[in-house]
Amino acid sequence: MLNEIKTDAQTRMTKSVESLRHDLTRVRTGRASTALVEHLKVNYYGSDVPLSQVANVAVADARSLTITPWERNMIQAVEKAIIASDLGLNPTTAGTVIRLNLPALTEERRRELSKHVSHEGENAKVAIRNVRRDALHQVKELLKDKKITEDEERSAGDDVQKLTDKFVKDVDGVVKAKEDELMAL
Repeated sequence: MLNEIKTDAQTRMTKSVESLRHDLTRVRTGRASTALVEHLKVNYYGSDVPLSQVANVAVADARSLTITPWERNMIQAVEKAIIASDLGLNPTTAGTVIRLNLPALTEERRRELSKHVSHEGENAKVAIRNVRRDALHQVKELLKDKKITEDEERSAGDDVQKLTDKFVKDVDGVVKAKEDELMAL
């Protein structure tokens, strides 16, 4: 029973760190990345679908992306989705190819994004601590039901705390790496 609780806690904490990594791929660092536009939804004949399902997205160079819709009539819909997004980018259309030029980030914008990254890291830490709280609560319930001893409860609590410390350290590492990437010129 205790091993199941620890395994479940570890799985949920791992998912929190992976979710943070995934969320941070959307943060613009000044370098072009297809992850920047993957989450955009495009109106495709009345239903919203991910951009990757209606167009090919590629990195042209360090500061630009090219988006090639598979259907010529989708160019306007893709442009609309980019303009409506929170990216703050203006698409340039040349025939059937949409080009997104990423301007260099200002120092102020870098600091702003760095704060956002820190905030996301804090949210991930809160999620990890919530997992710890749930695991400790389950262990206390087992003790209350007299299914484990107090020593086992203490030992399980220590193990869960070690897991928590490990994953919080992982979150700090992910956040630090992203902040370093943001601040690099």
